[in-house]
Order: sequence, then structure tokens, then C-alpha cells
Amino acid sequence: MTNNIAEIFNDLKKNKGALIGLIIIIFFVFLAFFGPMLSPFSESELSQHLLQDPFWGSKYNANHLLGTDDVGRDTLSRLLYGSRVSLFIGVFVTILSGFIGTLLGLLAGYFGGTVDKIIMRMIDILMALPSILLAIVVVSILGPGLVNAIIAVAIVSIPSFTRIVRAGVIDEKQKQYVQAAKTFGTPTTQIIFKEILPNCTAPLIIQTTLCFSDGILNAAALSFLGLGAQPPTAEWGIMLSDARSFIESSPWLVTLPGLCILIVVLSFNLLGDGLRDALDPRLKKGK
Repeated sequence: MTNNIAEIFNDLKKNKGALIGLIIIIFFVFLAFFGPMLSPFSESELSQHLLQDPFWGSKYNANHLLGTDDVGRDTLSRLLYGSRVSLFIGVFVTILSGFIGTLLGLLAGYFGGTVDKIIMRMIDILMALPSILLAIVVVSILGPGLVNAIIAVAIVSIPSFTRIVRAGVIDEKQKQYVQAAKTFGTPTTQIIFKEILPNCTAPLIIQTTLCFSDGILNAAALSFLGLGAQPPTAEWGIMLSDARSFIESSPWLVTLPGLCILIVVLSFNLLGDGLRDALDPRLKKGK
């Protein structure tokens, strides 16, 4: 196992895009854990300096490195607090959707027949609508809020995990080691979770990184529409929504949280591409 991890890491080091993505992700994880300790103000602390320019502007205030918003809240502090909220969303969306999607994929792929048809028709229904539209529908039913936004985005992400795991299980269950386990009377749950699932982890790891980025992006979109995290929570999507009226007079209020979303999402996608190259034996053979 240790040798496999070392080999994967060596492959990642050869992929500059994946390595850059990993470094940026580690940086934002550091900010998520220690940012609130480093921030000069709390996320909702008000000051008398409204719409203060960032350090490159003419109306720069040394106390507010990246300026302030329309009610005097420090932009840098809110970005730091927002990194914790956004990564928190990505973690829980990935855990929830990954657990449910993997379980459904295992059941559909292993048992086949009626079980497979029922599960896959449910997945087809979820995939019939665009992801953000489906998330909006779910949040509209559950009500706006951070927890409900996480549930909605997780539901949207389930089909990807289910289809990937199902395809892997269908391929693995035909192999001799699974047939031998059945011959020796190994319990079905042990065959599924201890024999088949470990051999489906490579595509799952790749999908996890992509799900993380999609979760952050979709949650930010819901917050931008007023359906996700609610004010005064510092979340990048809310910051974008609040700054819409000042896009011409104070463009940094839109640019800075938008850049944070862009950089994090792009970093996870770069890491996912690198992991795909490192974990897919077909791509290795082609090199």
C-alpha cells in the first residue's frame, strides 16, 4: 500500500498541473483551519470605513488590506472565513454523495436485474435535469439554508458516483477471485465490500476530487441566488451576491471572491486530471 501511494505521488510530481493544484489546495486548507486566527477582524465586524479601496487603490486604508464592503466589513477577513465555509461544504457534499452513490452503485452492479433497473432509472431521473436546476428544485422544497444546500448539491452529485461504481462492479464480479469467493460460501456483504469495492477505488478517488470542486461551485451558485448559506455568513457565493450592485464602482468586491472560487475549483480539477493519469493503467501504458 505504501509503495502504491509513493508511486502515485511520484506520478503526480511529474504532472505540473496536478502538483500546482495540490499545492493550492493545501494552501486553502491551511487558510480554512488557521485563517480565522490570522484574520484582522471577525467575519461580521463593522467599521466606519465603507467601500474602502484595497491596497492598490487611491483610498487605501492600512487596516483593511483588501478593502471593505458596503457596510464596512473587512474583505480579507470575510474571504478567510469564507474559505472554511466553502471547504466545509465540499467535504460534506463529497462524503454524503459518495457514500450514497457508492452504495447504490454496488447494489446495482452486483445484483443486476430488477435491482439494477430500479436504481438506474432513479439515477436517470436525477440526470434528466441540469445539476444546478435540480439543486434549485431541491432547495426550494427543503427551504434555503446552508444544510439544505449541502443536501441538494449532494443529491445532484450522487449519479456520478453510482454510474462509476456500477461499471466497476460489473467488470469485477466476472473475475475469478469473485467466483472463487462465491464457491467457498463467502457472505455476499463480504464479497461486495471486502473483495470488489477495494478494486473500484481508483475511479472513486478521481471522482471525489471532481465532486469536491462541483460541490463548492454549485453551493456558491445557490448562495448567489439566495438559496444557500444566508447572511451574515461569510461565504464566497454570498459575497458575490452582495457585491452585484457595486460591480462598476467597487469591482474588487466581485473579483476577489470570484477568483477564490475559480482558483479552488480549477485546482481540484487539475488534481483530478493528475490522479486519473496516475491511477489509470491504460493511460500509463500509453505513455
